[in-house]
Amino acid sequence: MKSAYELAMERLAKSDPDAGRPLTDEQKQRLAEIDRVYQGKWAEREIFLKKQLNDALAEQKFDELEQIKQQLASEKARLDEEREDEKERVRRAK
Repeated sequence: MKSAYELAMERLAKSDPDAGRPLTDEQKQRLAEIDRVYQGKWAEREIFLKKQLNDALAEQKFDELEQIKQQLASEKARLDEEREDEKERVRRAK
C-alpha cells in the first residue's frame, strides 16, 4: 500500500513530466550565478536597511523601527520570490 506522500508525488510527476529531467551543466552554472546575484542584492538591501534601523533606534523613533523591520521582511520575501522565479525559468528552458 502506498503512502499519501507517494501518491502525491506520482500525481505531481504526471502533471509535470519535465520535473524529473536532470539539469545540464550550463543550467547548474546559471542557477549558481542567480544565487550569487540575489545574495548580493539581499546583502546590499540588508546593509542599507539595518543602517536605517540603527539610526531610528538611536533617535528613538520607534514607529520607524517597526516600518523598517517590515520593510526588511518584505524585501527579503520579494527577492526570494524573484530569485525562485528566475531559477524556475532556467530549469524549464530546454
